[in-house]
Amino acid sequence: MLSYRHAFHAGNPADVLKHLVLQRCLTYLTRKDKPLCYIDTHAGAGAYRLDGMQARKTGEYRQGIGRLWEQTELPPLLQEYRALIRVLNPEQELLRYPGSPWIAAQLLRPHDRLFLHELHATDAPRLQQLFATDRRVQVQAGDGFQGGLGLLPPIQRRGFMLMDPSYEVKRDYDTVTDVLDKAVRRFASGVYALWYPVVERERIRRMEKKLRNSGIPAIQQFELGFSRDENAPGMTASGMIVINPPYTLKAEMESVLPWLAQQLGQNGNGHFRCEQLTAESSAA
Repeated sequence: MLSYRHAFHAGNPADVLKHLVLQRCLTYLTRKDKPLCYIDTHAGAGAYRLDGMQARKTGEYRQGIGRLWEQTELPPLLQEYRALIRVLNPEQELLRYPGSPWIAAQLLRPHDRLFLHELHATDAPRLQQLFATDRRVQVQAGDGFQGGLGLLPPIQRRGFMLMDPSYEVKRDYDTVTDVLDKAVRRFASGVYALWYPVVERERIRRMEKKLRNSGIPAIQQFELGFSRDENAPGMTASGMIVINPPYTLKAEMESVLPWLAQQLGQNGNGHFRCEQLTAESSAA
């Protein structure tokens, strides 16, 4: 049984990067009136208490959203991100942090649909309870890799899939690239976003090489690090890989990642990457 619980890590620097990319993608995709299908393969509980025992035990949010919460001179894109988090904290005190499903539900419209998958026996019921009255949302307690693939191509013909496994099972580093390959074969025009942790840099290099050699066009990569790979135990950075990204995304991330690396880095060791992993299709 998997033991990972995101409540210990909610609002940390990895969440800041992941949710900023998610917000920018969905903000762009909802400019068109046509309905959108949102698929979350590892949705978690949907929202988290920062004043609860789990978050207080690690205090990771203090190095992420905590450093942005009362900043008076945030870049405009980060002001939009923080405004979303403030919706969940109407008291203006940072007590809660949303998961990706909550953020997506805020940004999507009445005619869009959300399909949320969660395998953990404790978090799945909490996710169902959170969205019990939202008729746009369908929660599945099960394997999000297979459940997400089973929804492709979506009937809406427009789709965004977020893959955010815990990587507690090491084979997930290979599974995610295999699932992405299958997903793109089924629905080539979909937008796919993959989060990953940098714990062992060599694993990430192998994953990047696999994606470069996959034949999938239009892949961008964004990474935010808060300590040097070789000098710190555990996670030193995290990244987002986006297939078929909005054409605005790379420029937006280039404008904010240097600022975030400076603000969230530990002892001046913040760093970032913003790369075109594979080129746009020549047929595009």
